[in-house]
This record gives sequence, C-alpha cells and structure tokens, in this order.
Amino acid sequence: MTIQLRLPTKPAEKGVVYTRPWVVDLILDFVGYRPTADLASLQAVEPAAGEGAFLGPMVRRLAASMRRHSRTLEDARAAIRAYEIDSDAADYARQLVVEQLIAEGFSRRDADRAAHRWVCEVDYLLSPEAAPADVVVGNPPYIRYDDLDPGMFLRYQAVCPTMVGRCDIYVGFIEAAIRQLKPGGRLGFICADRWMRAAYGAALRKYVAMHASIEAVIEMHDALTFEDAVAAYPAVTIMRRGEQGPALVASAGQAAGPIPDGSLADAVIELAGKRREVLHGFRAAKLSGWYGGDTPWPWAEPEALDLLKDLEARFRPLEDAVTGTRVGIGVATGADGVFVVTDRSVAEDSRLLPLAMAFDTRDGTVKWSGHSLVDPWGPEDELVDLAAFPKLAEYLNAHAHQLKRRNIAGRNQVGWYRTIDRVTHSLLTRDKLYFPDMKLQAHPVLDRGMTYPHHNLYHVTSDTWDLEVLGGLLLSKIAEMFVASYCVKMRGGTLRFQAQYLRRIRVPEPKTIPPSVTERLREAFRARDREGATTAAIDAYRISHVPFAG
Repeated sequence: MTIQLRLPTKPAEKGVVYTRPWVVDLILDFVGYRPTADLASLQAVEPAAGEGAFLGPMVRRLAASMRRHSRTLEDARAAIRAYEIDSDAADYARQLVVEQLIAEGFSRRDADRAAHRWVCEVDYLLSPEAAPADVVVGNPPYIRYDDLDPGMFLRYQAVCPTMVGRCDIYVGFIEAAIRQLKPGGRLGFICADRWMRAAYGAALRKYVAMHASIEAVIEMHDALTFEDAVAAYPAVTIMRRGEQGPALVASAGQAAGPIPDGSLADAVIELAGKRREVLHGFRAAKLSGWYGGDTPWPWAEPEALDLLKDLEARFRPLEDAVTGTRVGIGVATGADGVFVVTDRSVAEDSRLLPLAMAFDTRDGTVKWSGHSLVDPWGPEDELVDLAAFPKLAEYLNAHAHQLKRRNIAGRNQVGWYRTIDRVTHSLLTRDKLYFPDMKLQAHPVLDRGMTYPHHNLYHVTSDTWDLEVLGGLLLSKIAEMFVASYCVKMRGGTLRFQAQYLRRIRVPEPKTIPPSVTERLREAFRARDREGATTAAIDAYRISHVPFAG
C-alpha cells in the first residue's frame, strides 16, 4: 500500500531529484531487498532520504517480510538507517515511516519509535557511526563541487579522497557506500553516469575496481526515471562487495516502465541471459567481466558493448609499437592570433609552415585554406635565434607584450616567443590521417605530407600501414563504435575524436587482412563510402554478427 502524505510543501533543496517508483522497485529487486528475504536481519541504508522515494518502499517491503518471517519491530530495530541532512526533510521522512507502518497494522507508538530509530538527521558523508551495511540504495544528491562551500568540499574530500577535479558530490556517496558494505553486500544507486568516463571519475573507478565488483549497469538516458526533467544522463549501477564476475548491461528507452506481473529486475536478467526474447523498452546483454583500474568505462547499446569487449580481447590498440602507429595532436600555440596567419609577408618563408585547420578537412580531403604557422623552432627542438631571421624578429617583437603575458612565457622568459608545443618538423612531410576533434561521425582525412596540424586536429601516422587502408578501417562504424563508447558525448550526439579515445580503437594487424578486403577498405576510403568501409571492416575483424546495419 502506497501512502500519500498531506504535508506542507517546502522549497526543493538544491541537488534533490525524485525517482519514479518503478525505478526504485527495479533497484531494490536487483540488490535483493525483497519481502521474501528476512529483511529484519539485514541492515539497509538510504544515504539521502529526501522525501522518501526509496524509504517508503523499503518500509513496505520490510513490513511484508516481517509478516512472512514472524518478525517484530523490535527484531527490525536496526533494519533501516536513513540519513537526511535537512531537518525538515528528516521530519518528513519520519512521518512517512510512521504513516506507512500504521497502514501496515502497527501502533502509532511503535511506529513513532521505529521512525526515530531509522531516520537520522546526519550528513552521510561525515557520519562517524556508519555501521556495516548489507544494502545501500538511493539517489544521491546532484551538487557540483563549485556549488559547494569550499570549506565543505575540503571536509568531504578529507573523508572521500575520490572526490577530485570538477566532480559531483555523488562521487563521495558512491565511495562512502562501498566502504560501508559488508562482504557480499550490495549497492544500488541511480545517478548521472558522467563519472564512468570523465577524468574526474578516474579515482572512483579505480576505487570501485579495488573494493567492489560491477553486477549491473543500466543506462537510462531516454527513460522516464525522475518525476521532473533533469539535465543529467542517469544510469542505475549495482555493485557488490566481492570479486568481479559476469556483469549485466542494459539500456532503458522511453517505453521502459513497470511490467504487469513479476519483477522487472528479473525480466531484465532473463533478457540479458537470452531466456526472454523481448522486454518492452529494454535491451540487455551479459558480459564475461568488467573493466579494471581507472580506465573509462565504455558505454554502448548492450549488444555493441558485448562486441566491443570481444574486439578488445582479440586485437591490439591502434597506437602500437609493433606497427609503429602513433596518435598525436596538432600544435597548440597559446596565442593563435599571433602564430596563425594568412599573410605570408610577416616572416621568412622558412619560418612559415602550411597549417591544416579543422575546417580544411570538411570535404574528406585536405583543402588548405592558406593559414600558416609562424614557426619559432629549429630542427633540433630548440628555439631559433631571432637575430638570424629579421622579419620573424620584427613580427614577434611587435607582439611581445601579448606573448609574454602567457603562462608558458612566464615560466621561460628567455623563450618568451615559443609556442606551447614544440614543432616536430618531420611530421610536416609525413603522410598522416587527420581527425577533427568534434564530429557526429568518424571523419579520417589523408594528408600527403603537405601540411602541419593545428591543435583542433588529431593525427595518426604509421610505419607499416597503408594509410588509405587504415583510413577505411577508421571510417567504418566499427572504429566509430570504440570512440562513441568511451568518449563523453556532447549535446546533439557530437563525438570527441581526441587522442585518448582514438587510442581505444582496436585494429587487426595489416598482414592479417586478406588482399581483397584491403582493396575494399582502400576504395571505400577514397570514395568516402562509410557503409562500404563498414562491410569491409566486418570482414577484416572477422565479425560474425554486428548490432547495426553494415
């Protein structure tokens, strides 16, 4: 029975987002908090009770379990621990518990006593008496570090060292919850999934790999998971304090919701294990394990993630000493307004390098727009003597005030006219594949040793690959799947083809690709035929099934 309390409305707290009941039931079932279990003998924790989205169902399930197992409220005195930092919200949560227990047949006196035992007005992250827990569930608050008082952030960081960089407070909640779990205990949270891939989540990912195992990750970007619209990409994450085993991955679409009969969690598990063919609004698969260390966790549709894990097990990374293939980024100057020019009269010809800009690659070939890099570097990675280049000296001295204000110049006053990055002159004449940073699709473009890349272009060089053949592989949806799975996506679905994500791509060794497939890859690259490149790549990777059209 669901209780609707008629309490005075109060302003929503910052960071509070209310979870829909079907998502709460999904999480509680996944962590095993079911009436069939003897819940009075367990300790379940809700670290941010709010208005009781989790607490209410937990009380109902506990009451049903007590009837089933002939337990009393005294037996369940330590069964629930709900934390709430806000006094009004804590009072609300206690009244919710009281009304719910009365509806379940308990006296008001016993219900009131239980409510005051179970709900505490304490900051979960700073709680000194967090007892070991069998279950921790909830929707931790969404508060960015720059919305916290600096002193409070430092206090949190002192007890939750995974809270680094531009993190959200839920990072600390995940760490604290894992630390609180008993061996075999389970955590079930719904929160934004950015920590799984962003740099600020690296410390937490490493902590998870060392102290817990991933049992399930359910992406819910399109599902109706919250009572109000939020600007976050949520996911349900189920962890266990124990050794890593197989992991379930699933995605929930707009049609996801409760099912008429049975447990939604059980239905998702059956779908992943192929014991169920269809579950409206869900796709699911089962992986043999999960990702270790602080490496970003990839995300794709479950079938694609399954394929990704297979390819990562069978093939070497794109950047590889065996093939002499390297991934890099173009030159950063720290003052493009000075160093990037179209007027070639500003310096000696030898001091001007033809510079490829991201927009020069729009049509799939390099169409040089006439931009040049004013190059202050000599052939041995040293800055040139300005006295030897009077036009260059006059130009740079005219902009000396601007150049000397840069941090790089402050650290190297003698070399105030340097670019942030050194110029590798051998790169200019090498064949290389360019990748613009931000694109909706993979967009490798071949440069035949004619230009030097600007910092918005990433480049791939190789000692062994025919770059048109490699370009065909990298044009394919297979290669794009790697980048899309690891990168933090921007609004509108734009992907980031940065070096860290390009290095995630796995490729077969060139000599293992049949000549006929090699030619198909080359032709597809020349024709900018993405579909043809994908079908050829499927053969090159020896893939029997793909989760998208070839």
